Amino acid sequence: MKKWTRNIEINAPIEKVWCLVDGSVENMQKIMPNVIEHKPIKVTDDKVGSVYRQKYKEGKRIEEYDVETLDYLNTPKQKKLKVGFTLASMFEITASYDIAKIADDKTSFTYTVTNRPLKWFVKLFLLFASDKVVIEFLERVKKIAEADE
Repeated sequence: MKKWTRNIEINAPIEKVWCLVDGSVENMQKIMPNVIEHKPIKVTDDKVGSVYRQKYKEGKRIEEYDVETLDYLNTPKQKKLKVGFTLASMFEITASYDIAKIADDKTSFTYTVTNRPLKWFVKLFLLFASDKVVIEFLERVKKIAEADE
């Protein structure tokens, strides 16, 4: 299993950052443009255990998988969303978005992702995997959240 954790400070209010990960599919697409659909299958009162059917476009291929909410916290000063899904029967992935208010217009955003291969031959790919995608994701979230709308 491979795990990456990175943090970035964003010059935007906590709610503006939060709505990018816990909002509409339109907001989600701003930071994850390849997500083409995110529909609720089962929604629980406390969010944990909720399941969403997500479609993701990679080139000409469209992958479809169920995303389960594993952890959820939504307070004025701290927010967390952790999801898990299996991609193409090859990887078990978790993604955690930890968001903390530093000041009214400054937010700490920590992104943690784990990637566990489900097939022996896929383990080789992970040996060479870097945190480049994680860093690019953090920079995209920062750019979108800090943009004036």
